[in-house]
Amino acid sequence: MEQFAHPAGGDRCTSISIRPELWRAIAGDHWTLGRSDVYVDARVDLLHRRLLRAGRTGDVHFALAEEIVRLVAVAAVAASRARSRSHRRGGIPDHVVAAAARAAVLDDEPDSDGLIPLAGRFGVSPFALSRAFSAVMGVSLTRYRNRVRVGRALERIENGDRDLAGLAADLGFSDQAHMTRTIGAHLGETPTALRTLLSA
Repeated sequence: MEQFAHPAGGDRCTSISIRPELWRAIAGDHWTLGRSDVYVDARVDLLHRRLLRAGRTGDVHFALAEEIVRLVAVAAVAASRARSRSHRRGGIPDHVVAAAARAAVLDDEPDSDGLIPLAGRFGVSPFALSRAFSAVMGVSLTRYRNRVRVGRALERIENGDRDLAGLAADLGFSDQAHMTRTIGAHLGETPTALRTLLSA
Protein backbone atom coordinates (compact mmCIF):
# COMPACT_ATOMS: atom_id res chain seq x y z
CA MET A 1 0.00 0.00 0.00
CA GLU A 2 1.35 3.42 -0.93
CA GLN A 3 0.12 6.86 0.08
CA PHE A 4 0.49 9.95 -2.03
CA ALA A 5 0.20 13.43 -0.55
CA HIS A 6 -1.89 15.94 -2.46
CA PRO A 7 -2.84 19.49 -1.51
CA ALA A 8 -6.34 18.30 -0.63
CA GLY A 9 -5.14 15.29 1.37
CA GLY A 10 -3.64 11.86 0.78
CA ASP A 11 -4.87 9.11 -1.47
CA ARG A 12 -4.52 5.41 -0.79
CA CYS A 13 -3.79 3.21 -3.75
CA THR A 14 -2.55 -0.24 -4.61
CA SER A 15 0.39 -0.58 -6.96
CA ILE A 16 0.70 -3.85 -8.89
CA SER A 17 3.76 -4.68 -10.97
CA ILE A 18 3.48 -7.55 -13.42
CA ARG A 19 6.17 -9.28 -15.46
CA PRO A 20 5.71 -8.80 -19.22
CA GLU A 21 5.08 -12.52 -19.85
CA LEU A 22 2.31 -12.61 -17.23
CA TRP A 23 0.83 -9.41 -18.67
CA ARG A 24 0.69 -11.03 -22.12
CA ALA A 25 -0.89 -14.15 -20.63
CA ILE A 26 -3.62 -12.06 -19.04
CA ALA A 27 -4.14 -9.27 -21.57
CA GLY A 28 -3.08 -11.07 -24.75
CA ASP A 29 -0.40 -10.38 -27.32
CA HIS A 30 -2.52 -7.95 -29.32
CA TRP A 31 -3.57 -5.77 -26.41
CA THR A 32 -3.50 -2.06 -27.24
CA LEU A 33 -3.66 0.70 -24.68
CA GLY A 34 -6.64 2.88 -25.43
CA ARG A 35 -6.07 5.27 -22.56
CA SER A 36 -3.77 5.56 -19.57
CA ASP A 37 -6.49 5.86 -16.94
CA VAL A 38 -9.29 3.46 -16.12
CA TYR A 39 -12.63 4.44 -14.63
CA VAL A 40 -13.01 2.56 -11.36
CA ASP A 41 -16.58 1.37 -11.55
CA ALA A 42 -18.27 -0.66 -8.82
CA ARG A 43 -17.01 -3.93 -10.31
CA VAL A 44 -13.37 -2.81 -10.28
CA ASP A 45 -13.84 -1.42 -6.76
CA LEU A 46 -15.18 -4.80 -5.59
CA LEU A 47 -12.30 -6.66 -7.27
CA HIS A 48 -9.82 -4.32 -5.60
CA ARG A 49 -11.40 -4.91 -2.19
CA ARG A 50 -11.30 -8.68 -2.77
CA LEU A 51 -7.63 -8.41 -3.72
CA LEU A 52 -6.81 -6.56 -0.48
CA ARG A 53 -8.77 -9.12 1.52
CA ALA A 54 -6.98 -12.01 -0.21
CA GLY A 55 -3.65 -10.34 0.57
CA ARG A 56 -4.46 -10.55 4.27
CA THR A 57 -5.09 -14.32 4.14
CA GLY A 58 -1.44 -15.22 3.57
CA ASP A 59 -2.37 -17.37 0.56
CA VAL A 60 -0.18 -15.52 -1.93
CA HIS A 61 0.09 -18.22 -4.60
CA PHE A 62 -3.63 -18.89 -5.04
CA ALA A 63 -6.07 -16.52 -3.33
CA LEU A 64 -4.04 -13.37 -3.95
CA ALA A 65 -2.86 -14.47 -7.41
CA GLU A 66 -6.43 -15.24 -8.47
CA GLU A 67 -7.70 -11.84 -7.35
CA ILE A 68 -4.79 -10.00 -9.01
CA VAL A 69 -5.44 -11.82 -12.28
CA ARG A 70 -9.16 -10.96 -12.14
CA LEU A 71 -8.52 -7.29 -11.39
CA VAL A 72 -5.82 -6.89 -14.04
CA ALA A 73 -7.93 -8.68 -16.67
CA VAL A 74 -10.92 -6.41 -16.06
CA ALA A 75 -8.76 -3.29 -15.97
CA ALA A 76 -6.91 -4.33 -19.15
CA VAL A 77 -10.17 -4.78 -21.02
CA ALA A 78 -11.44 -1.45 -19.73
CA ALA A 79 -8.29 0.36 -20.86
CA SER A 80 -7.95 -1.31 -24.24
CA ARG A 81 -9.38 -0.27 -27.57
CA ALA A 82 -10.29 -3.82 -28.49
CA ARG A 83 -11.38 -6.62 -26.21
CA SER A 84 -8.53 -8.85 -25.06
CA ARG A 85 -8.17 -12.25 -26.70
CA SER A 86 -6.80 -13.74 -23.50
CA HIS A 87 -10.20 -15.11 -22.57
CA ARG A 88 -9.91 -17.71 -25.32
CA ARG A 89 -8.31 -20.98 -24.39
CA GLY A 90 -7.15 -22.09 -27.81
CA GLY A 91 -10.07 -24.47 -28.22
CA ILE A 92 -9.51 -26.31 -24.93
CA PRO A 93 -12.97 -26.85 -23.39
CA ASP A 94 -13.58 -25.52 -19.90
CA HIS A 95 -14.36 -28.98 -18.49
CA VAL A 96 -11.00 -30.34 -19.72
CA VAL A 97 -9.05 -27.46 -18.17
CA ALA A 98 -11.01 -27.75 -14.91
CA ALA A 99 -10.54 -31.53 -14.72
CA ALA A 100 -6.80 -31.22 -15.31
CA ALA A 101 -6.47 -28.54 -12.62
CA ARG A 102 -8.56 -30.58 -10.19
CA ALA A 103 -6.39 -33.66 -10.75
CA ALA A 104 -3.18 -31.64 -10.31
CA VAL A 105 -4.40 -30.26 -6.97
CA LEU A 106 -5.59 -33.68 -5.76
CA ASP A 107 -2.31 -35.33 -6.78
CA ASP A 108 -0.29 -32.48 -5.24
CA GLU A 109 1.65 -32.12 -8.48
CA PRO A 110 4.62 -29.70 -8.56
CA ASP A 111 2.89 -26.86 -10.44
CA SER A 112 -0.23 -27.06 -8.26
CA ASP A 113 1.27 -24.76 -5.61
CA GLY A 114 0.18 -21.59 -7.44
CA LEU A 115 -2.38 -20.35 -9.95
CA ILE A 116 0.22 -18.96 -12.36
CA PRO A 117 2.45 -22.07 -12.61
CA LEU A 118 -0.64 -24.28 -12.85
CA ALA A 119 -2.01 -22.23 -15.74
CA GLY A 120 1.40 -22.36 -17.43
CA ARG A 121 1.41 -26.14 -17.13
CA PHE A 122 -1.79 -26.34 -19.18
CA GLY A 123 -0.83 -23.59 -21.63
CA VAL A 124 -3.71 -21.30 -20.68
CA SER A 125 -3.79 -17.87 -19.09
CA PRO A 126 -4.31 -17.67 -15.32
CA PHE A 127 -7.54 -15.76 -15.96
CA ALA A 128 -8.80 -18.45 -18.34
CA LEU A 129 -7.98 -21.21 -15.85
CA SER A 130 -9.69 -19.36 -13.01
CA ARG A 131 -12.82 -18.68 -15.07
CA ALA A 132 -13.01 -22.20 -16.49
CA PHE A 133 -12.61 -23.82 -13.08
CA SER A 134 -15.29 -21.63 -11.46
CA ALA A 135 -17.68 -22.22 -14.36
CA VAL A 136 -17.33 -26.01 -14.24
CA MET A 137 -16.88 -26.67 -10.51
CA GLY A 138 -19.10 -23.92 -9.12
CA VAL A 139 -16.34 -22.74 -6.75
CA SER A 140 -13.10 -20.87 -7.28
CA LEU A 141 -9.88 -22.80 -7.70
CA THR A 142 -8.65 -21.22 -4.46
CA ARG A 143 -11.67 -22.47 -2.51
CA TYR A 144 -11.35 -25.94 -4.05
CA ARG A 145 -7.65 -26.18 -3.20
CA ASN A 146 -8.34 -25.00 0.34
CA ARG A 147 -11.11 -27.60 0.68
CA VAL A 148 -8.63 -30.32 -0.31
CA ARG A 149 -6.10 -29.02 2.21
CA VAL A 150 -8.74 -28.84 4.95
CA GLY A 151 -9.65 -32.48 4.25
CA ARG A 152 -6.00 -33.47 4.55
CA ALA A 153 -5.68 -31.51 7.79
CA LEU A 154 -8.75 -33.29 9.19
CA GLU A 155 -7.25 -36.66 8.37
CA ARG A 156 -3.93 -35.83 10.01
CA ILE A 157 -5.58 -34.34 13.10
CA GLU A 158 -7.85 -37.38 13.39
CA ASN A 159 -4.76 -39.62 13.18
CA GLY A 160 -3.20 -37.81 16.14
CA ASP A 161 -0.98 -35.16 14.51
CA ARG A 162 -0.41 -32.56 17.24
CA ASP A 163 2.22 -30.38 15.54
CA LEU A 164 -0.05 -27.74 13.99
CA ALA A 165 2.82 -25.55 12.75
CA GLY A 166 4.39 -28.56 11.01
CA LEU A 167 1.01 -29.60 9.62
CA ALA A 168 0.46 -26.10 8.21
CA ALA A 169 3.89 -26.16 6.53
CA ASP A 170 3.33 -29.66 5.12
CA LEU A 171 0.01 -28.61 3.59
CA GLY A 172 1.42 -25.47 1.97
CA PHE A 173 -0.11 -22.83 4.24
CA SER A 174 2.00 -19.74 4.87
CA ASP A 175 1.86 -20.40 8.63
CA GLN A 176 -0.27 -21.96 11.36
CA ALA A 177 -2.50 -18.88 11.61
CA HIS A 178 -3.26 -19.11 7.88
CA MET A 179 -4.25 -22.76 8.28
CA THR A 180 -6.41 -21.94 11.31
CA ARG A 181 -8.23 -19.17 9.42
CA THR A 182 -8.80 -21.42 6.42
CA ILE A 183 -10.12 -24.29 8.54
CA GLY A 184 -12.34 -21.81 10.39
CA ALA A 185 -13.73 -20.46 7.12
CA HIS A 186 -14.62 -23.97 5.93
CA LEU A 187 -15.72 -25.61 9.20
CA GLY A 188 -16.31 -22.86 11.75
CA GLU A 189 -13.90 -24.63 14.10
CA THR A 190 -10.26 -24.30 15.12
CA PRO A 191 -7.79 -27.17 14.65
CA THR A 192 -7.69 -27.61 18.43
CA ALA A 193 -11.49 -27.89 18.61
CA LEU A 194 -11.41 -30.40 15.75
CA ARG A 195 -8.95 -32.54 17.68
CA THR A 196 -11.53 -32.76 20.48
CA LEU A 197 -14.41 -33.41 18.07
CA LEU A 198 -12.52 -36.16 16.22
CA SER A 199 -11.35 -37.92 19.35
CA ALA A 200 -14.75 -38.09 21.02
